[in-house]
Amino acid sequence: MRPNAVKAKLAAGGTALGAFMFEFATTGVARLAAEAGADFAVFDMEHSGWSIETIRMLLATCGGTSLVPLVRVPTTEYDLIARALDMGAAGIMVPMVESAEQARRIVEFAKYPPIGRRGAAFGIAHDNYTGGDTLAKIAAANRETLLIAQVETAAGVRHVEEIAAVDGIDVLWIGHFDLSNSLGIPVQFTHPMFQDAVAKVLAACATHRKTAGFMCADVADGKALLAKGFRMLAYSGDLWLYQQALRAGLAALRG
Repeated sequence: MRPNAVKAKLAAGGTALGAFMFEFATTGVARLAAEAGADFAVFDMEHSGWSIETIRMLLATCGGTSLVPLVRVPTTEYDLIARALDMGAAGIMVPMVESAEQARRIVEFAKYPPIGRRGAAFGIAHDNYTGGDTLAKIAAANRETLLIAQVETAAGVRHVEEIAAVDGIDVLWIGHFDLSNSLGIPVQFTHPMFQDAVAKVLAACATHRKTAGFMCADVADGKALLAKGFRMLAYSGDLWLYQQALRAGLAALRG
């Protein structure tokens, strides 16, 4: 497994910037993102409808680029987490994490023994079909795999300290739409309840030396989040970026 540049950057106190991929299942999208300067891409299985076969193709197209490929699985299930890693994901994002027990299951499913119970297969996609020292591969995978727990419910915020304390979880990522819905204040991101929840996640990250993550809508939003202490940001998603750029260009031509 190649060194995870995003995990290294975050561990050193740096910032990692990337984007979500929901719509464009093409062989060029990873290379386009890498050429644009993205550190990572999150290939989404929660809302996109993409199959495991589509994810396999998208992960394969990241080879030869500097892009760190991550997969958001739809649920906390062994077969989803372990299979995405076996196909070459450098990390996993899991939605709706609400307890330390659930966070520990993520680590258990993603890590090889003795840390977890991920099933062992080598000389396949995740280790680039190579031979070599299997023990070294196990150690590298356990060390380099990035694990992101999404805190996006009221229950997740209530238990955020315990979630952040789980060894092996690297990033707590706020899902802002779902969190506002769960708090009973849909899309009210300036509401004191929402801001208090954000502050609790940031405080838990600071206490337990985790990285706070968020998806920003635009540059101004991203800069404000960076100023608050978020160090892993997704700059929107493929479909919205395409639509915004096309809309702006067409409006300018019509104007």
